[in-house]
Amino acid sequence: MTIYNAVDTTVGIQHKPMKLATALQYKSFYPAIILITFLFANAYGQMQKIENKNLYGVQNAALPNLVLIVADDLGYGDLGIQGSKQIPTPNIDQLAREGVIFTNGYASSSVCAPSRAGLLTGKHQAGFGFNDNLAGNQPGFDANYLGLPLTESTLANKLKSLGYATGLIGKWHLGAAPQFNPIKRGFDEFWGFLDGGHDYVTAKQNGTGMESAIQCNYKKPDLLTYMTDDIGNESMDFIKRHNNQPFFLYAAFNAPHAPMQATDEDLKKFSHVKDKLRQTYCAMVYRLDQNIGKIMKTLQEQGLERNTLVVFISDNGGPANSISNGSINAPLRGQKTTLLEGGIRVPFFLKWPARVTGGKKFIAPVSALDICPTFIEAAGGLVSEKDHYTGVDILPYLTGQEKKAPHQSMEWRYTASIAMREGDWKLIRLPDRLPMLYHLSEDIAEQHDVSLLYPDKTKSMLKKLGSWEMKLPHSVFHEPVEWRIRHLGFYDAAYQLVQPQY
Repeated sequence: MTIYNAVDTTVGIQHKPMKLATALQYKSFYPAIILITFLFANAYGQMQKIENKNLYGVQNAALPNLVLIVADDLGYGDLGIQGSKQIPTPNIDQLAREGVIFTNGYASSSVCAPSRAGLLTGKHQAGFGFNDNLAGNQPGFDANYLGLPLTESTLANKLKSLGYATGLIGKWHLGAAPQFNPIKRGFDEFWGFLDGGHDYVTAKQNGTGMESAIQCNYKKPDLLTYMTDDIGNESMDFIKRHNNQPFFLYAAFNAPHAPMQATDEDLKKFSHVKDKLRQTYCAMVYRLDQNIGKIMKTLQEQGLERNTLVVFISDNGGPANSISNGSINAPLRGQKTTLLEGGIRVPFFLKWPARVTGGKKFIAPVSALDICPTFIEAAGGLVSEKDHYTGVDILPYLTGQEKKAPHQSMEWRYTASIAMREGDWKLIRLPDRLPMLYHLSEDIAEQHDVSLLYPDKTKSMLKKLGSWEMKLPHSVFHEPVEWRIRHLGFYDAAYQLVQPQY
């Protein structure tokens, strides 16, 4: 974006002394000079307006507010709009129905931290060495690199440069060391916690791990009531504080991530669910929905709903088996940590009444990596090849300006697994077996490996995937090796492929 600054156009010009008589000769030209100066200044103002307008016609006077709502470890089918008959989620359902539902929406990783690294940069996180989940530093690695590389600019950095107030409420999980703090990564305001999970009711001033203190740079944090409610309330307050300027709110809920803790009130609503883990999970998702409803209601009450671009997404699929939080990814097979559909295909909705016609589904594959360039373009910024984004601005595809699919292919890499989607074909490569090939339009649950039936397609995708992988840099850190062994076993586990009916 070009910004024109007012300058003295006479600077640097040498003037010879002028006699009084000569000066008086030019007096008759003063009105013309003033008029020309006025017209020139007006032309500059018009040029600035043009420069500050992107292809959607967005000007500074009408910049949209931007709200990114992220759920944590949400099961693919555990929303009413996604087919759940067990968990009522009226607020998320309404957001989806009034906006656009991405039926083939993907996270860029199957676990929390790398998924968020891609989400906030618009770049595939494996491309800057953020391949694994954050854990304690492993032998042979430098702890100073245990977070989002400082070479990477975040969505908050970009929007802040465009005049946005930027706030993160909730989970960070992109590095706990001071150099990685959200306040140093583009966020004006931060209320939340730095690690991957947190207790929902307890935060201690000198606590560690799940009971660490809540961090906040704009006030003294109140005592926790229930984390999901607190994130919702702080998000509402952020909107109210910044209702007179464009803002970017990143509402990063930790629900329904472990520890599995629900209020007694919500548990009673699901007393008919006999499995205690599932009952608690249902109650936590219900409470998440209620707080998303509060955020949407606040936008309405502040008169901001029409020109606010809201995106809802989960960071990855729900965990099952030995790491289960009670989620169900049906009709998908797989879970968090796997590159099966249940690990990476997620609920993904977009709503912007002022620009995007709602009430429709978008079936072409889209990625969480698309959110960053989409928000930047919507905010009046310009995205170019020099930004090296993996994601694309998806708004032209939603408005009909672009007719082709946003992506010809997508790639994933997590610890020992690597995968690629090309059209309706999906290839997964693991270290202990032959590559697996699925045709998703006919086999969404990935039940039928057809790699030997289509050897040419298998070889072609395997070659493309290998070529992509060979260009990736080394990982800047690794997670414990025992995690990798455990995750590999999840590819052979059994999964529930039908949602509960009550």
